[in-house]
Amino acid sequence: MHNRDAVFLEDLCPKLRDRRWRQSLHTFTENSCIYCGQRSESIDHVLPRSKGGLSLTKNCVPACLSCNGNKSDLDAFEWYRKQRFYDPRRSMAIRAWIEGDLRLALRLLQWAHPKPKKPTKNTSSNTNNEFSCQAA
Repeated sequence: MHNRDAVFLEDLCPKLRDRRWRQSLHTFTENSCIYCGQRSESIDHVLPRSKGGLSLTKNCVPACLSCNGNKSDLDAFEWYRKQRFYDPRRSMAIRAWIEGDLRLALRLLQWAHPKPKKPTKNTSSNTNNEFSCQAA
């Protein structure tokens, strides 16, 4: 049997393909909104569908319901600059995303929202002081 003779589940159920694609977008950003960093619950079209935007990975970003609803069909960059949570690193990440450079976009998002460092096991009991004194 050849690969071209096979029938794939995604061919029989296009909604499954769409669901997996949407999940992959959320996975890229670790379920965080590309605009504010909160938990992403929806997909936003950077160029709105009402203005000719397509449902492609380059044009669709994970967003929280609040950001997606507030942005509505406005230009993403003009809307984002006016938000109190505006971060130029996230703006650059959005630009990289729509230009198709997901690797750069993800790196910029990590830079904008770094993960806290885990404490090491070899720390002393007095971790608040950077210096320690020893008796001679």
